[in-house]
Amino acid sequence: MEENLRNRRILVVDDEQRMARFIRLNLEHDGFIVEEAYNGMEAINRLRDVMPDLVMLDVMMPDIDGFEVLRMIREFSQVPVIMLTAKGEEDDKVKGLELGADDYVTKPFSPRELVVRAKAVIRRTEASGQSRHDVIEVDDRLKLDFDKREVWVEGELIKLRPTEYRLLFHLVQNAGWVQTYDQLLAKVWGYEYRDETHYVRLYINYLRQKLEENPSEPKYILTERGVGYRFIDYRRN
Repeated sequence: MEENLRNRRILVVDDEQRMARFIRLNLEHDGFIVEEAYNGMEAINRLRDVMPDLVMLDVMMPDIDGFEVLRMIREFSQVPVIMLTAKGEEDDKVKGLELGADDYVTKPFSPRELVVRAKAVIRRTEASGQSRHDVIEVDDRLKLDFDKREVWVEGELIKLRPTEYRLLFHLVQNAGWVQTYDQLLAKVWGYEYRDETHYVRLYINYLRQKLEENPSEPKYILTERGVGYRFIDYRRN
């Protein structure tokens, strides 16, 4: 595998565990890091946890089909998605693409075809600037590397819990813009938590304790009273 695509993270979603592991082995052989999920809701939760570079999503699943999972993904993420299906009907392909899929592979497929498609979609996404991120130097004391999942404060690597990391990611991705409680709850916790605004306050406090020089007078994560929070627009510094 070419070096510039090594260690990209792929989430494989298929209710047939043998198929998921078959795909995993072939992708890992080419240098990808692979996560698995076996149903729709597990896929949504894993997506928020691991923040993959690509999702391979089976259409035919028992609880929530792949089309509905894709629809849910597109409500909070633009991660590239390749749909996997045993069906070859043109209508299914059109439906997946209209919902925001980036590619479509029909079972049975060769391992080589799947790897080639994965590389092509990741290359295309990264060329358009949608996936990989530069190291962000907010100021002299705070540096963020979302590709390596690293946060540095005054030269020291800071350990963030998965939810803290997701919250920081969405704040920084929208630096300078206010993110409402509803937006953050949907993106970080999921729509089932839309009434739990205290979660946002609690985890903002956790982040401030780890990132801010003086958490009671924050300069990175600012409160927009009654609305939500805003990460300082570091690009203007």
